[in-house]
Amino acid sequence: MPRDYYEVLGIERSATKVEIKKAYRKLALQFHPDRNQGDAEAEVAFKEASEAYEVLSDDEKRGVYDQFGHDGLKGRGFDPGYTDFSDLFRDIFGGAFGGFGGGGGGQRVRRGADLEAHLEVDFMEAAHGITKELEVPRRVHCGTCDGKGTKPGASRTGCSMCGGRGQVAQQHGFMRIATTCPQCRGQGTVLRPEDRCPDCHGSGLQRETSSLEVKVPAGIDHGIRLRYTGKGEAGDPGAPPGDLFVVIHVKPHELFKREGQDTFVQIGVPYPTMVLGGTIRIPTVHGEESLDIPAGTPSGKVFDLPRQGLEDPRGHRGRGTHHVMTVVEVPRKVSGEERELLEQLAEIHGEKVGEKGIWSKLFGT
Repeated sequence: MPRDYYEVLGIERSATKVEIKKAYRKLALQFHPDRNQGDAEAEVAFKEASEAYEVLSDDEKRGVYDQFGHDGLKGRGFDPGYTDFSDLFRDIFGGAFGGFGGGGGGQRVRRGADLEAHLEVDFMEAAHGITKELEVPRRVHCGTCDGKGTKPGASRTGCSMCGGRGQVAQQHGFMRIATTCPQCRGQGTVLRPEDRCPDCHGSGLQRETSSLEVKVPAGIDHGIRLRYTGKGEAGDPGAPPGDLFVVIHVKPHELFKREGQDTFVQIGVPYPTMVLGGTIRIPTVHGEESLDIPAGTPSGKVFDLPRQGLEDPRGHRGRGTHHVMTVVEVPRKVSGEERELLEQLAEIHGEKVGEKGIWSKLFGT
């Protein structure tokens, strides 16, 4: 089980983003592989700190982690395990160190870019789960040159500025200031115009629209992101593709509301049933259920039906609770017999009603 991220960084749970970044910077400098070559424990500590920073520096991930912990991150489609530590480290230090664990030398291959898509589902589709097809446009490796960008028979040439390393570096004490080579953009090689692939014009990429089967889990909430590893854009040859994040948008329901896995509904109940008691049929997201109304139930009374709410999409808990608010159902029109009985009831209770009285206003007659 991974350690608590706040414990890893040595900060309080109320820490600000500035405090989180400061704590990570200190640990990253202490345990960076360039300063601890061959030290396996330092490498583990560096990865652990980077993973903690990746989660706590992101408001959405931090919110999920604070509420549900490590399992919550996985259940919401996040992968807490951070792998590209060199990119994260450069975000903090602006390229002050070379690549992770390698001392900065050699050609760098870039992972493909992540993509984000949006999928709208109905309330009931989100309640019960559904599988939908999503068309995703993305860039893939060119089929003619296999992503190399060169025409048949041609090849890339070594970059003269960085000597094929992909980086230009300067040494400052124990720190090596390494930046991406501006000429080859980290590739270590350059491509002459006459050697470019005619189909992708040397980019190595082509745009493609593919169909993706998105499995929306039952009980999913609005705004949750589903992660599809490797379904993003292609990276450099030899590098993994990016990931696709599908953001779920749940349309509101005309009758039901939700809060987490709990559902809410308001039901009108005839006045005699509220006074004398009875059994009514009430709607839930899973169908109709019977509800016993005790005699003398006040308007606004809420009844709780355990396990009649929404599923937990993470599978850790059962269904939520269905909350039913009962209010007096006031008819807009009444018959003559009903009016006579109501007037008798009002007289018993000492209420003065008439053509311009309260009943007239309520019933619109």
